[in-house]
Amino acid sequence: MSLSDHPKAYGTAALVVAFATGVLVTLGFKDLYPDLERRFQRREGRSVRRRSSFFWGDPVKLEDYDPQPAPPTCGATVSDGVESSIGNTPLIRIHSLSEATGRTILAKAEFLNGAGNSPKDRVALSIITEAEKQGLLTPHQGDTIYEGTVGSTGISLATLARAKGYKAHICMPDDQALEKSELLHHLGATVERVAVAPITSPDHYVNLARRRAAEHARLAADGSKGFFADQFESSANWHAHLSTTGPEIFSQTQGELDAFVAGAGTGGTISGVARHLKLEAKMASLRVVLADPQGSGLYNKIKHGVMYSSTEREGTRRRQQVDSIVEGIGVNRVTENLEAGRDLIDDAIKVTDEQACRMARWLVENDGLFVGSSSAVNCVAAVAAAMTLPEGSRVATMLCDSGTRHLSKFWKRIKEMGLEETEATDLFQELGIQRSQ
Repeated sequence: MSLSDHPKAYGTAALVVAFATGVLVTLGFKDLYPDLERRFQRREGRSVRRRSSFFWGDPVKLEDYDPQPAPPTCGATVSDGVESSIGNTPLIRIHSLSEATGRTILAKAEFLNGAGNSPKDRVALSIITEAEKQGLLTPHQGDTIYEGTVGSTGISLATLARAKGYKAHICMPDDQALEKSELLHHLGATVERVAVAPITSPDHYVNLARRRAAEHARLAADGSKGFFADQFESSANWHAHLSTTGPEIFSQTQGELDAFVAGAGTGGTISGVARHLKLEAKMASLRVVLADPQGSGLYNKIKHGVMYSSTEREGTRRRQQVDSIVEGIGVNRVTENLEAGRDLIDDAIKVTDEQACRMARWLVENDGLFVGSSSAVNCVAAVAAAMTLPEGSRVATMLCDSGTRHLSKFWKRIKEMGLEETEATDLFQELGIQRSQ
């Protein structure tokens, strides 16, 4: 029987011939039109060597093709001014502390805030913004911001004052590291270093700043205003951490956090973060722990309800920085900022100067982190708090500023202790903390 006598066989043969023809035409297409291929690849920004097909020459090698990823970008948009570099700091895992404790120790890298390089950037911006809303500050009219500070808040205020059209006048104790006041001078601020005095004295650095602000209008006589930032009592302080630092920590940990540890100078950080995490984010099981340096009375206030430091008589209510080498945290009074979150603080841990020095050196040796005294106190307390929690727990704390602001005092002490000549190998032995508490 011939093929023409069998319609079904004829149809099948025709289909086979058509399919084969299509395959051959397809494979040879790009060899017949090489110029089209080159144009297409130039348009796509690719430089790929054209391969011949097996129809016309060498066999085609079939390969998986993964398109090149787009180059990383530093930001989707251009940010506006130095204030846009404040906040959204990384939350980093401190490897050495996490491995030693069997708990994850996380630290908010606040020294990466872009104005004054500390968490006080958040506070300074919040205070200035609120003052502008209330008409207490008007930019480019000669208005001056006055503040009493041990350094970091003043640096943040001086930086933002220049950026936003103000002058800055900073009063600070004369026992603080010299590099802080030198930096303030370079930032264009007026700096008054005054003798250490009790908070009850009119010559205490905070009271002096308040008085300078009140006298401004009379002495300047040019219609400009003097504004006292009042970081210790201004609610704009803890609100800054309620609205930024707390939400950032919650987002970065995805709400999986067992403890938050921080020191208190003004008290704004620990109160603002605690209020967000415990009240707004409803992390009821979270433990909030105060890290307190020697010479401060807050440890006893949290633990026993009595403001008392062993270096002072009960009721004196004064803070002599010579009691501790630590700067920026520790105080012997309850500020309005601390009061805003005091009932949310579950525990307190006392940290000695020696422990802080040893921790600072440990972080350099093991993690490449060069931090200041308050950050070291926070990390000691974070380790101690972690050891009261089950293995695998997560603890977050704050890295406040760089050690470069503490060279002439804190890091000088570390050198004098001989800690830079030896390398510690046991964290718990170094800090005098028990492995299980």
